[in-house]
Amino acid sequence: MRLHACLVPCACLAAALVACRRAPEPEEQQQQAQAPVTIAPAEPGRLLPPEQFDAITNPLDRSRAMFAEAAKVMLHPRCTNCHPAGDTPLQGDDARIHDPPVVRGPADEGVPGLLCTSCHQDANLELARVPGAPKWHLAPIEMAWVGLTPAALCEQIKDPQRNGGKTLAQIVEHSAHDELVAWGWEPGHGRAPAPGTQAQFGALMAAWVADGAACPVAEGP
Repeated sequence: MRLHACLVPCACLAAALVACRRAPEPEEQQQQAQAPVTIAPAEPGRLLPPEQFDAITNPLDRSRAMFAEAAKVMLHPRCTNCHPAGDTPLQGDDARIHDPPVVRGPADEGVPGLLCTSCHQDANLELARVPGAPKWHLAPIEMAWVGLTPAALCEQIKDPQRNGGKTLAQIVEHSAHDELVAWGWEPGHGRAPAPGTQAQFGALMAAWVADGAACPVAEGP
């Protein structure tokens, strides 16, 4: 009888041990499902399209990845040269101080007698090596991009106080169709264009917003 009585608790103990071994399986499966997805980088000068990020199943993670891709455009010299942190525009692929010397002025369009449009016309002047596009001007100082990380840039772009008062929908429209933005891919005179195309950039920004407009994780100190 003693042996028989012992079989019941022993059997329960064995079942409990089996249950303990099997309990982590759903958690392990969840961890496997949330494992980071590695996306092969685009070739130099190109952008990955939004569908390239479909393997990232979490919408916010996918949104972060797409913004990081789009940031390659915004942090390229074709964009940052006109989004300086000071009152002087930059030029060239090496972000040199504008020559001749100019300043942004009260309306970000230069000063009387030396407005941006005094030299920069609505199209590139190839013989004079002067770039041009409609509405040529500097971005407001609160929209400075020079020196920002993708994470900081994302937070700035989402802040109406630092993005020109735009909604996310207006930012997408500006990215995809603005004529001055378009110049970044047709800069003229041997200047390196921004990566990809404006259509691809606009598609990335639209997909970023559609998936939650999440920002990349800030880099540590």
